[in-house]
Amino acid sequence: MKYRTLLLFVFAQAYWSLPVPAATVSEKGIMLSAEELEDKVRGGLLGQLLGDLNGLPHEMKYISEPGNVEHYTPALPEGAWTDDDTDIEWVYVVEMQRSNTLMLSPQRIAQLWSKHINRAIWCSNLYVRQLMDLGIEPPLTGHIQFNPWADFNLSGQFLSETWGLISPGMPQTAARMGVHYTRVGIDLEPAQSTQLFAAMVASAFLTGNMEEILDAGVAAVDSKSEMRRIVADVRRWHRQNPEDWQATRKLIQQNYCRYGGHDMRDRNGVQVNGASTIAALLYGQGDFVETVRHAFNFGWDCDNNAATSGTILGVIKGNHWMMNQGWKIRDLFRNTSRDQMPADETITRFGDRLVVLAQRVITEHGGARSQSGGLPVYHIPVERPANIQGLENPDQQLTELRSSLKSEIAGGMAGGTSTQHRARAAYLAICLDLAPGFQKEDPVKWAKALAALNDYPRLLQVLFFESPIPAGEMLREKAIAAGLKIPGRRKFGE
Repeated sequence: MKYRTLLLFVFAQAYWSLPVPAATVSEKGIMLSAEELEDKVRGGLLGQLLGDLNGLPHEMKYISEPGNVEHYTPALPEGAWTDDDTDIEWVYVVEMQRSNTLMLSPQRIAQLWSKHINRAIWCSNLYVRQLMDLGIEPPLTGHIQFNPWADFNLSGQFLSETWGLISPGMPQTAARMGVHYTRVGIDLEPAQSTQLFAAMVASAFLTGNMEEILDAGVAAVDSKSEMRRIVADVRRWHRQNPEDWQATRKLIQQNYCRYGGHDMRDRNGVQVNGASTIAALLYGQGDFVETVRHAFNFGWDCDNNAATSGTILGVIKGNHWMMNQGWKIRDLFRNTSRDQMPADETITRFGDRLVVLAQRVITEHGGARSQSGGLPVYHIPVERPANIQGLENPDQQLTELRSSLKSEIAGGMAGGTSTQHRARAAYLAICLDLAPGFQKEDPVKWAKALAALNDYPRLLQVLFFESPIPAGEMLREKAIAAGLKIPGRRKFGE
């Protein structure tokens, strides 16, 4: 085991020193024992659960000033439970395993949300759920033109880890799967964040050197992306202040909190939280406890940052090492939030699902399972990290969406269609600045479409009262100008 691990480390050292071309799969590969593969996948999952759930008491507590957590002992004495950092991915994972399908269709994803994901969701994901009720499916649900959270929301990061866990040594595959699933709710820079962290998790199967893991993440990001500049900034600040994490935290705050520090764009954005995650990985110096503790102290939406950094360290350390630390961990994953999902899940069973999917990803991408020395091993065609989805231009997106959806919107407002079709048409027209034309062309049809949209009070609530600046404010102005009335504010269920 030690000999194979040494060979893996030597290969990784040589491999990451190579330039990163645009090729998809390198001709080189690695051999990883089935035991090591499973250990790292399970370690990553446990690291994610610990970071997430141990981080919840610190979530959004340290905004103007950093936290002061001096001691931290990882523990899940009552087991783990569903939280949006892991349970949306859990819904996907269960269905991927059941249907033997790695890339679920947009239609199937929307069906899964309608059946399983109806509560304990916030921000972009809450908005997504209402768009789906309107008949809008991914990836439109994650376009900034329709979802005002999509250009900054942290779900681009906190829904990224699973795709790295099931794509060991394959950062391009991790990034490709990542954006397929995270673009349900995000766009633009958050999609770059997905690729950054999914590639880092996948690369942690190859090396424990954090600088090399960061290099892999950077290579997965568009050269024009702010996320690439953020990584460079944090690495530079860490070099300048290697013993002073508070100084780096202050620099992150000064450079990436742009709305006074208390607006959701600052607290819940991929910029400030992505920077904090990178900083925690650097100041943690390869120590699991210290990495997660630093993630808590950097603050903002820190449970998510602790989960991401905990996943990476969990892969590096492995489940066997983590379980030997004496931490109190009960093997339970309680379903507290996802309708009609398994009620008897355990951390082990969740890990089983990921291991099965990782094995399938390996074989579907040119790898193979064989025997070496009487033990099962996996031959993995290691990929060089590269950007899979470039940073898109929102103005160009708007032009293309207007062109592709205009006739569909017109058809939706035509007589004889359902209330949902009319409401969907009205919403899309408002978002794409097409409402004035349709209103002028046929005021009666437009009035009917607006009336249909009023039959979706949950959507109106998130539009008028749960949408962030500036995109939310712009959308509200468009809606009012189109004739949509501001509803009375109420809680869901009333």
